[in-house]
Amino acid sequence: MLTKAVKEAIEAWKTPLFGPYFHQTGYIVATTGAAPPKAIHHLQAALETIQANPVFKSKITPLNGAKEFRDFAWQFSGPLNGFQGYHNRLAGYAHSSNALHGIWLHLAAKGVKFVLGERRGRVEQLLYDNTSSTERRCIGVKTADGQSYHANTTICALGAHAASLLPSLGRFVMARCWSVAHIQLTASEVDLLRGLPTTNVRDLGFFFEPDPETRLFKLCPLGAGYTNPQESGVSLPPIDRLPQPQDFIPAADERKLRKLLQEVFPWMADRPLVEQRLCWFADTIDSDFCIDFVPESNKSLVVLSGDSGHGFKMMPTLGKWVVNLLTAGTQTESRWRWKDVDTRSLDWAKAVSWRIGETRELKDLISDKKRQEQARL
Repeated sequence: MLTKAVKEAIEAWKTPLFGPYFHQTGYIVATTGAAPPKAIHHLQAALETIQANPVFKSKITPLNGAKEFRDFAWQFSGPLNGFQGYHNRLAGYAHSSNALHGIWLHLAAKGVKFVLGERRGRVEQLLYDNTSSTERRCIGVKTADGQSYHANTTICALGAHAASLLPSLGRFVMARCWSVAHIQLTASEVDLLRGLPTTNVRDLGFFFEPDPETRLFKLCPLGAGYTNPQESGVSLPPIDRLPQPQDFIPAADERKLRKLLQEVFPWMADRPLVEQRLCWFADTIDSDFCIDFVPESNKSLVVLSGDSGHGFKMMPTLGKWVVNLLTAGTQTESRWRWKDVDTRSLDWAKAVSWRIGETRELKDLISDKKRQEQARL
């Protein structure tokens, strides 16, 4: 199901509406010679699966050793010690902020009304009609400025923040974050890396070609992620940004990125990391979406969540899935149904095949950061 959905999304990205934001640069997946067995096993399993699919089979090239990797990414100037993996010619990346801005302009021109702003656009409460003893019908939302907006059907698509409005969702959809950092490049360095395949080194991190406007080269270390559990056990992104506990990356993640650069682009391995962030996702233990009616809402409330960091690539087709749900009146894809389970106490890092390492909590990262800052005084 997921492979078919990915192919449909790729074709939708190539349409005039979404095409300006899609870059079919190809996709390299790799492990280094120092990768743990779990990373190597997952890569080999993924390669076998995608090679067995007739849609992708002719587009996949296994890679072993530095020379074969440089056949597809000649810019790789590092030693690439023990690198093995594959190249997928069909894939690439989409520019997320440009895509969101472009689709917003398109929809606004079609008459869709947007309510934006720190207070006017921030939903703080779902509104219910409590006339039934067994079901509560959602009748809209209330925003931070006290304004109420009523609707026959409400769709909750708030990413990692969804459980702040739907606490029961937090039993099986967890807010989890990963690090993001950038290196500021010169204009000539951006040109050097133009057309670079999106590259995912499973035991270290991933990157793709730099943004020509900002000249920022984005790097994301891989791992099990970080959570921010509340007293209820539900993990949510921190709302209070003062002080700013998310504008940094942990030291362990910086070490991963330095190692990644030493292997691939040693000429920038010692450059300062700028625009450091912790980026939050709505994560599930099986990496499946939740696209369904919320139980006991009389089909008045839909939740679209659980993207586990891979939802944006489906941006052109996600809306169709919600339309199908509303039309059918039930979720026919069993993997995307609301789950009456509680996974908060389970080890998600071990359960997800492509995650390496152990989960840590945000408060521990902040404590580590404070100790490091005090040690430098």
